[in-house]
Amino acid sequence: MPAMQPVSPQEVGSDSGIDTAASRNESAGSPSTTPDTEISPPDSPFTPSERLSEARQTAQKKLAALTLDEKISLLTACDFWRTKAIPEKGIPSAKTSDGPNGARGGIFVGGTKAALFPCGISLAATWNRDLVHTVGQHLGDETKARSANILLAPTVCLHRHPVGGRNFESFSEDPLLTGKLAAQYVRGLQERGVSAAIKHFAVNEQETLRNFTNAVVAERPLRELYLRPFEIAVREASPWAVMSSYNLINGVHADMNPHTLQDILRGEWKYDGTVISDWDGLNSTAESIKRGCDIEFPFSKKWRFEKIHKAIKDGSLTVEDVNQAAENALTLITRVRGNDMSDEPPEREDNRAETRALIREAGAQGMTLLKNEGAILPIDPRTTTVAVVGPNANRAVAGGGGSASLNPYYTTVPLDSIKEAVQEAGGNSDIAYAVGCHTNKWLPVASPFCTKQRDGEQGVTIDWFAGDKFEGSPVLTTQHKNTDLFLWDSAPVAQVGPHWSAIATTFLTPTSTGKHTISFMSVGAGQLFVNGKEVLDLRDWTEEGEAMFDGSIDYLVELDMEEGKAVELTARMTNELRPVSKQKRHNSTHRYGGCRIGFKEEDKVDYIAEAVAAAKTADVAIVMVGLDAEWESEGYDRQSMDLPFDGRQDRLVEAVLAANPRTVVVNQSGSPVTMPWADKVPTILQAWYQGQEAGNALADVLFGKKSPSGKLPCTFPRRLEDAPAYHNWPGENLEIMYGEGLFIGYRHYERVKVAPLFPFGHGLSYTAFEYGRPSIDSKVLSSEAGSTVEILLAVSNIGEVAGAEIVQAYVHDEKSRLVRPEKELVAFEKVFLDAGETKHIRLSLDKHAVGYYDPAIGHWIAEEGRFDVLIGASSADIRRTISFSVEESFTWVF
Repeated sequence: MPAMQPVSPQEVGSDSGIDTAASRNESAGSPSTTPDTEISPPDSPFTPSERLSEARQTAQKKLAALTLDEKISLLTACDFWRTKAIPEKGIPSAKTSDGPNGARGGIFVGGTKAALFPCGISLAATWNRDLVHTVGQHLGDETKARSANILLAPTVCLHRHPVGGRNFESFSEDPLLTGKLAAQYVRGLQERGVSAAIKHFAVNEQETLRNFTNAVVAERPLRELYLRPFEIAVREASPWAVMSSYNLINGVHADMNPHTLQDILRGEWKYDGTVISDWDGLNSTAESIKRGCDIEFPFSKKWRFEKIHKAIKDGSLTVEDVNQAAENALTLITRVRGNDMSDEPPEREDNRAETRALIREAGAQGMTLLKNEGAILPIDPRTTTVAVVGPNANRAVAGGGGSASLNPYYTTVPLDSIKEAVQEAGGNSDIAYAVGCHTNKWLPVASPFCTKQRDGEQGVTIDWFAGDKFEGSPVLTTQHKNTDLFLWDSAPVAQVGPHWSAIATTFLTPTSTGKHTISFMSVGAGQLFVNGKEVLDLRDWTEEGEAMFDGSIDYLVELDMEEGKAVELTARMTNELRPVSKQKRHNSTHRYGGCRIGFKEEDKVDYIAEAVAAAKTADVAIVMVGLDAEWESEGYDRQSMDLPFDGRQDRLVEAVLAANPRTVVVNQSGSPVTMPWADKVPTILQAWYQGQEAGNALADVLFGKKSPSGKLPCTFPRRLEDAPAYHNWPGENLEIMYGEGLFIGYRHYERVKVAPLFPFGHGLSYTAFEYGRPSIDSKVLSSEAGSTVEILLAVSNIGEVAGAEIVQAYVHDEKSRLVRPEKELVAFEKVFLDAGETKHIRLSLDKHAVGYYDPAIGHWIAEEGRFDVLIGASSADIRRTISFSVEESFTWVF
């Protein structure tokens, strides 16, 4: 793939201006916190061999010693997170952990504390390959601290539509930017001996009914868009594992798709790694094994074991098929564990100063300045008074929801970080603050108000029963910190069995008197009692909410409560599958169980009036709006591009702007949002989700300690109706037509000539850059292997402060047999420049920069003709152009 390299390489990453003494706010933790974890002994003694090619030979030797039953056992996980061990044959178990913006460990809510990195789209906004490579290395160390060997990351599905639920954890709408960054992420991770499991293969761009929908996509967009990030990563980084997706692709489930798995991944790409299923994402016995899905996660008897024996007997599967899958499984285990048969050590924390500094630097580099009229930013903290308002100002909005969530070592709150920055500079740290409005999708978890006893420690007590009828005495009792009790990976199934029931008890004490609200969401059959009286019966709920675990809607109960007087809350729950209609679809009566209990005290103030009053007291008003992990999450898509909800955040921005024309809007989201005030507000900063250092990274940029250098990895449309997939989202009758074809993101807006709000690649700085006239070493790209053309370009910082520019190169094919986008990103480079400094960069373009996939011939083709290289600061801001030619058409496969 095309790449750009500085003439004088510059180290970028953890050594690029990172303060290793980065501050943190230990008290600013999320509502889901756990006591400090005891530090465990050092990592496992296994050091991965530098000759990883030997892993397959080792796997083949071990395979020869196994019985058929032992081989079959390797094709399904042994529990929720681990591969099957066969100790007597020298085969250890490998443990997986969710990513991609951290290594969570084995517990979904409230587990071992871990480093929380910026989300995928924020990393992509840095456009910094070296930085992402360093992030991968640190994630490798974090994964090992969780005693895991495989990180389920990175997520490289594209941003097909602005409301995709997992856009925040993916990189971009552009396949080249996504693939290049993914390759560096994978390299960094695997250099630490930890396997990447790049996901989700493939065409998994929405969460709505993701297990059942059929993505109907033509061959060109399949190849040129949705498979291309995987292709780049396989070519440049060889991820040791690939995770299949839930959806069907052109009528066949991804875990058993002969075209994507067998023909392309294993065939054309010669992929030498291991394919694992997404969790509960297997849909067949013989087909999934024959097509190349090697390991099923998590443990299940639904598709493999005895069914494999039957498939061999009836001829739909051969022993050779099983051998190949088992060899692939053993290859992955060997790559990450070798012959290490030591016991798995406990999970531990590894809260390093250098990791904290890296996260802070990555956060600052991802900050994307969309607008800055009047140069309101940066703010001089010594002489400028500020007011901070908004629903995201005084809380840690650090990441999105779903499997990307974790329990961070700490979080930093924007309001606290702003106060600290002003105080350090000697300014007026008496900062006016107002919340402005609330944006909770669900009521906040009740945990801060709840204790295990009436006057005891914070938490919830759960009594567990074998069977789903609450019969007999509890089998065991567990303690939990949080009232977010989705128990999909933490139910003690080994003790209670596959069908279980549980009673959760806690005591809730309000801090004020009023008509307060309790919320209750149930995954399986559930009931809620207050002081022994049933207030909600959800044993047969039918109306589904938007939760990752297919739970009910959030039911609300209003209660007159007295300050300081506790009420007893009791939740009875089972893991019987709800709604009952799903039991036939899943061919199962029991699945996951659990509940979520929320609580909110009665509002008694005019929030917008408070915000207006605060804004009037300051020279600059900072309004922090956006989304959070409830609105952007795995398991569901957003219903609108608007800021949630009821327009209250937009009204807040308008009110504050009317009170103080020097208003800075900071938006925290992992995808585009509607900004009806964008033309009025002078300054807009897109802050994404920046992980545990979100507050500090924001303060660094607001006050000019760092110049913003992020650029948009996705287009921000003015309205959802302008988006390319608007007519085909989210599909109907379980079928999604990818009717926009090749034209997603900037490709669409340029083709239909609809101006977006902010174009792909856009981002401002506190300085200015000038592009010199490019030169090219050859006017012809030949068909010879390894042939390139190299472009030399000078970039100068003509401003007064240091900064970084992201130079983007797009190719325009002047004439082609098949329709092509107006331009396509083919290279990019981030260059750091002091004030007045000039550096030269090289853009190296090869066949992948000019080729497209022609289904008629089944190959990629570079057609004879002229190609313009458009060099600019964004897809819409082209500064320089230079051309070259392909004199004779040529084709290739991979």
